[in-house]
Amino acid sequence: METNRYGKSERTRRRIIEKAAPLINKKGAAGTSIAELTQATGLTKGGIYGNFKNKDELILAVYDYHAALLNRIFARELARAHTPGEKLAACPAVFRKLYAHTCAYGGCPIVNTATEADDTHPALCRRVAETIGLLKNRLAGLISRGIETGEIRPETDAQRTAGLILSLFEGGGILARVTGHDTYVTNAVDHIETLIAEIRQP
Repeated sequence: METNRYGKSERTRRRIIEKAAPLINKKGAAGTSIAELTQATGLTKGGIYGNFKNKDELILAVYDYHAALLNRIFARELARAHTPGEKLAACPAVFRKLYAHTCAYGGCPIVNTATEADDTHPALCRRVAETIGLLKNRLAGLISRGIETGEIRPETDAQRTAGLILSLFEGGGILARVTGHDTYVTNAVDHIETLIAEIRQP
């Protein structure tokens, strides 16, 4: 049980993060006021700042919470496949599921944070860059291992292909979010599916 795993202070921090996360994802770091945070968490300003030294620390903790949540979803879905090639081939379905999940949540936290933080919050921007790097390396690792197992064509550039897959998904997500047209991301994921099919060995 959570009461056994975490002390009271840590449970309070986690509750603040979980309550604040959907609000910050929808309204952004700059657009979320302390009054809105107190309403969402049910705590006073002092109650929030008794657990986080300032709003920036809370914003970073919320981003880490979002990144960890998306990583768990991705890992859980890919765990259903067995070989590297099968896991790579499963990625488009995971992307579709992630997009559907994040639409109901106010958009992808990575996309939302990236579009806000690139010029306004250097520490948050670095967090996003780290997340993107980890996702790219995960995809590149699947491709490299797939080459080793003979499932992926040996001439495939793992890093380049992983970057292209990620760019298509995140780019499609940004355009879909801004325009309100899901076809941007659905077409992008369809193209990812075709790309993966082309690099897999027959």
